[in-house]
Amino acid sequence: MLNQTCTEIPFEVFTNFERVRNASPLLTCDPDEWAAAAHAIVAGDRVHYIWSIKNRDSTWDLMHSSAPVDDPGTVEHDPRNPIIVPAGDGSFDDHTIEYPFPFLNPFDGKYYMYYLGKRERVPKQTGLMMMEQDFGTWKRITDEPVIPAEFDYEEEGSSHPSCAIDRDTIHIIYTGEAKGTGDANSPYNDPTLCHATAPVSDPANVTKNLANPVFKGSGAGWDKYGVREAEILKGPEYFHIFYGGYNGKIWQIGHVRTKDFKTFEASPYNPIFTPNEDPDAWDSSQLLTPQVFELNEKFYMIYAGLKGNGWGGKAECYSGLAVARGSKTCE
Repeated sequence: MLNQTCTEIPFEVFTNFERVRNASPLLTCDPDEWAAAAHAIVAGDRVHYIWSIKNRDSTWDLMHSSAPVDDPGTVEHDPRNPIIVPAGDGSFDDHTIEYPFPFLNPFDGKYYMYYLGKRERVPKQTGLMMMEQDFGTWKRITDEPVIPAEFDYEEEGSSHPSCAIDRDTIHIIYTGEAKGTGDANSPYNDPTLCHATAPVSDPANVTKNLANPVFKGSGAGWDKYGVREAEILKGPEYFHIFYGGYNGKIWQIGHVRTKDFKTFEASPYNPIFTPNEDPDAWDSSQLLTPQVFELNEKFYMIYAGLKGNGWGGKAECYSGLAVARGSKTCE
């Protein structure tokens, strides 16, 4: 944790992430399945992991696991897993429920969760749930998406949500997926980062930023061809955003910060986290979903790692945990 006299977290803090030995990978699955889109939230003496499993039929379910805060790599799986499965009832999330982002709402002291929902075909859209009894029981706030796919920049997706609370406002970053450009270096679609807000008194009442998409990349080569799956960490002065950037071949992890979701300052150390140099490692091909959270006076990152032929091809995908070893001195 930073000294109380610090006014900002310097870029250097979020560098030199090292994989946690007993948590690399942290969450796994059977062959032909994926353990991905994991997010962490600390409550009491436990760190809770809400994550997604991609089944062999390409549907996605939600899972819950947890670990003691003093040993976040020692995971215990909820015996009720999967805790949420698609209903198959024709709703917007009847085929896929994934990318859950849980948060504590200070307005009512309850836990909510934005998540990605999809029918068998695109678009992906964002829904909202609220905890009922514990981290393994959730209910939908509404049967409709709270961030629907409406505009060209999100024709194939308005999803992959992450949020941070500033006073009475929930700031949400999500991925807008436009149709692919056909460029040989581009991913299967054209992803950008979008911004929306909701009042803490009504998390389902989401308003999109009229300037969307607010971030299309840093201008550097490493994220030139696409940005997606951003995660917010609120600092004393800036919102720190960690995201996947595509260089035309692979996805890696970068960091930008903003005060107003209008201008973004890129870390001079980008990309801050890259695929494992060991070609046999589970995360040796590509990386995405970089949520950074504070635990034990350190910054941890839970992320998705892939080994294989890409996110749309034949590959193994698990979730891992890394810890930042960067300087924690103030600017």
